[in-house]
Amino acid sequence: MIHQLIFAAPRPGMTEEEFQQYWLNVHAVRYASKIPQIRKYLIDTRIPFWPEEGEPLWSGVAEIWLRDEKEQLESLQTPEFLEGARLDEPRWAAFWRTVVLDTDAHELVPGPDVAPARGVKLIVLAKRREGLPRAEFRQASLGGHAALVAAVPGVRRYLQCHVRDGAYGIGEAVLDVAHLLWFDDRESMAAALASPEYAKVQADLETLAEPRYVHRMAVTEHWVIGPEAR
Repeated sequence: MIHQLIFAAPRPGMTEEEFQQYWLNVHAVRYASKIPQIRKYLIDTRIPFWPEEGEPLWSGVAEIWLRDEKEQLESLQTPEFLEGARLDEPRWAAFWRTVVLDTDAHELVPGPDVAPARGVKLIVLAKRREGLPRAEFRQASLGGHAALVAAVPGVRRYLQCHVRDGAYGIGEAVLDVAHLLWFDDRESMAAALASPEYAKVQADLETLAEPRYVHRMAVTEHWVIGPEAR
């Protein structure tokens, strides 16, 4: 199954709160969820977490599950997409800042699909270090790096979502992987990120990824379709 991640930002003149509320209560309900090929649909809304954080690159993420490439193509040809979701996007999203990643997800620390009531998720995006072959990057990420993340206290679930090979058919993908880490609440995430175990994770990531292309977001989850696939 394709695990698609869509990173989006508010259109000019719209606050982050307005953007998130429109996405959750209008776009998702009236338009995106009506696309029949979407099997599961989750919206992650950004939460302020780091005091030094400036203007965010994105204010939310759509996580969409599609059965395969055939159904993905079909979804883009439906009236629900062409006459609904696509036409609605300029009303709330700065579409020129949108980044779409089609990924294969690997669950490395198993956990529940539904986060606890106060649960938060850390998303870490990365682009591999220049000169590092993609196969070696994936092997190291899914091997030694994943073992370091699994040792971080408080991690309730952990996925690595690697960009699918098709994105490299005519060049480089803008990013290579999204790391998704779940925590019970903000306090446990803060403690985890301050731990010596997470310091090892960061040091290892610096050997694998270009530092200027590592991005992080703290988010909360909102299921629209799921967690069971329709």
